[in-house]
Parts: sequence; C-alpha cells; structure tokens
Amino acid sequence: MVFANVYNPRAFVSRKHEYRRTLVRRGATIGTNATIVCGVTIGRYAFIGSGAVVREDVPDFALMVGVPAGQIGWMSKHGDRIEFDDTGRATCPATGEAYVLEDGLCHEAGRASVSEA
Repeated sequence: MVFANVYNPRAFVSRKHEYRRTLVRRGATIGTNATIVCGVTIGRYAFIGSGAVVREDVPDFALMVGVPAGQIGWMSKHGDRIEFDDTGRATCPATGEAYVLEDGLCHEAGRASVSEA
C-alpha cells in the first residue's frame, strides 16, 4: 500500500510543512496497492480492499473498496463480512462475536462505540 504525506504533491516543490497526520487504528487491514491519502483515520478493524483510494476517514469495522473508496459493508474483528438484521444486530459467522449498529456506526456488543488508538 501507499501512504501519501502531502495532499497536493509536486516533486520540485518542498511541502514538508504541509504534512498531515494519518492514523491507522488497531486491527485495520489495508489491501495490496491501496492508496491512503494523508490526513485520514482508518478505524479499528476496518478493511480496505486492494487498489482502493481512501480520501476520507473510515469508520471502525467498515469494508471499503473502489476509487475513490466507498463503504460497501461491515467486517468483523476476525475478518469476516457481517450483515446486520432489522434490529441492528450482527454476529460474526466464524467466531459468534456480536456486533451492534447504532447511528450508522458499528461496534462490538457490550462495548462503547468510541474508537481507541
């Protein structure tokens, strides 16, 4: 994968003063040939598909693909796709771990929805 460190790069112009912080939170997976534009945060256990170009922050457990990257679903901590029912609950098919979807954000059942570093 590639991390960009300047939003508007030009090879002959020094822009080190324009570096932006990029944060990849615990457990995130970034696929081959993905590009992460500077200044974004990749959430906990998020999954970035191969070749995706991430230009905006990514929520915890989000599954992101495409150019530019868009969210197409949710992934469990184990790395399996999870599907939420009408009540906003999902279970990892591999581990049985429970997840909750609240206000458009996914978190582990019984755990606060606040991200950790």
